[in-house]
Amino acid sequence: MIRFEQRVTDRWCFGRTLLCSLVLVISFCTISIAQGGSPPNTPRQTQQRSTKSDEDEEVVRISSKLVVVPVSVTNAKGDPVLGLTMKDFIIEEEGRRQEIAQIGDPDQVPIELALLLDVSGSVKAKFDFEKEAAARFLREVLKQNDRATIFAIDEEPRRIQERTAAEEAAQKVLSIEPANKATAFYDTIAEAARYLERSTPARHRRVIVVISDGEDNHSEEYKSAAAALAEVQRADAVFYAINPSGQSIWLNKISTRGQEGMVQIAQATGGTTFLPNLLEDLEPAFRQIAAELRSQYLLQYYSSVEAPEGTFRRIAVRVAARPDLRVRARQGYYVTSH
Repeated sequence: MIRFEQRVTDRWCFGRTLLCSLVLVISFCTISIAQGGSPPNTPRQTQQRSTKSDEDEEVVRISSKLVVVPVSVTNAKGDPVLGLTMKDFIIEEEGRRQEIAQIGDPDQVPIELALLLDVSGSVKAKFDFEKEAAARFLREVLKQNDRATIFAIDEEPRRIQERTAAEEAAQKVLSIEPANKATAFYDTIAEAARYLERSTPARHRRVIVVISDGEDNHSEEYKSAAAALAEVQRADAVFYAINPSGQSIWLNKISTRGQEGMVQIAQATGGTTFLPNLLEDLEPAFRQIAAELRSQYLLQYYSSVEAPEGTFRRIAVRVAARPDLRVRARQGYYVTSH
């Protein structure tokens, strides 16, 4: 009897314990549901927060193009004016004033120079003197990191010398002989500009120097100054011309037209032209070009205007506080993808 009662007691205790455990489990689940349901999936919520953070911190990128404008500033005598600062210049693109970022040091930016020498019959009498003056100019103006390319203005463009250092370029100029043929003047200018654009670093200063009377009677692709000018502008090159024919050009319509074509290209690209009366005046003309190249102000600004590739953007530069100074700079640039 005692054993039976003991088993009953043990079973009752075990059942009571089991019942209490079930009550506790049910209570815990009820509390969890009341506080927000099932436990959160921590990794998933972390991923969602990370995605939202990326969206919140998205960077807005503004496309801009660095525009470098070589500017020559001279006084009434034609001498370079030095010592100007960013505050002295005003530069506008399509009529809107631009903020100048800095002025580059011309001694730190290499020159890529294309020298074009007219070898046609119209310049034969002065050819030797022109070659010697041109060779001296190359030796004077080109520094260690500068390069020159030599073209002959002939019945078709002839590249006499690929880009090279000063001495080799000067020697090549001295070896050129006159051809006494027709003159593809504008075709040669365009070919030199295209060569500079595709074969020289974009951040170097590109310069075209021409020794010619500007007369053209054999160009096939570029038949006007305006057509050749577009290629010079696409290359971001500055154009200089020395016409050894002197004041006699004004007596001839063809010669006058040739000179006016060179003036048109020079003015639009920030260069200039020279019309020396005497052969001896060639040397001062070359020296003035050399002085200008070494004293240019390289104005730099960022244009954020979104324009289609190939669009021509007009620019203007002036020194507002010094109307007595002559300021020459290219009149615009073509938008490119690089």
